[in-house]
Amino acid sequence: MPNNSVVLRVPALGIIGCGRMAEAMLSRLLANGLLPDHVWVSVRSPQRQQYLADTYGVRVTTNPEVATAETLLLAVKPQVFAEIESELADTPVAQERGVVLSIMAGIHSGRLRRLFPQRLIFRAMPNTPAQVGAGVIALASDGAASELAVQKIQHLLGVLGQVVAVSEGQMDAVTALSGSGPAFVALIVEALCDAGVAVGLSRSLTQELVYGTIAGTVQLLKERGLHPAQLKDAVTSPAGTTIAGLEVLEAAGMRGTLMQTVKAAYERSQALN
Repeated sequence: MPNNSVVLRVPALGIIGCGRMAEAMLSRLLANGLLPDHVWVSVRSPQRQQYLADTYGVRVTTNPEVATAETLLLAVKPQVFAEIESELADTPVAQERGVVLSIMAGIHSGRLRRLFPQRLIFRAMPNTPAQVGAGVIALASDGAASELAVQKIQHLLGVLGQVVAVSEGQMDAVTALSGSGPAFVALIVEALCDAGVAVGLSRSLTQELVYGTIAGTVQLLKERGLHPAQLKDAVTSPAGTTIAGLEVLEAAGMRGTLMQTVKAAYERSQALN
């Protein structure tokens, strides 16, 4: 239900579509000082509208009104974007100046620029850990953007985790690797947890061991600047348990399977445009 409280004539931040990722950004920005009255949001579901208004105190309104924002965050699923295009095309709001930040997979900046010809266009790909501030967010900046404009977007995204600069041409690859990557990692984690149970450990103990092992391994690789092969070799002793397990993974083609997995996600990201 729309929030009818008195707010700014033009919001500082407008959000079209407010799923988990956009909500994570919204909640963290509000916690860092952004005022609820400076945010307008549009979503389809009446229940979701009521939830956002009640939980965050933001104004919930229509897509054209939200699109008047100085900074517009597009956070709908890419399959839904065509409806947004149809609604906003050839309207005065499409000609306004400002910034568009898209976190939609597969929708290239050229398509966004045709809809918003007067605005700076930024594309970002956060991944799921951003919901707890531990994400990696790839950011492709508009070539016409000033350093100050880029810094503003980096600040917005920084509440979600580490912001990494990429080119527009790399965005589909980023989507496949870090955007889809948490699902691939989660599947591996689940398999390791099931394996722990299979060899006699409790589910709770197995999860504690697996989570800690993965987090610690990543931390060690980053802090020591190690190549993954170096760490693998350091753990692997002659005729030991590790090499026995690695032999099974190699025979199963794990490396090739993971590479083909990312390639399939990459091709799907390209097809979404």
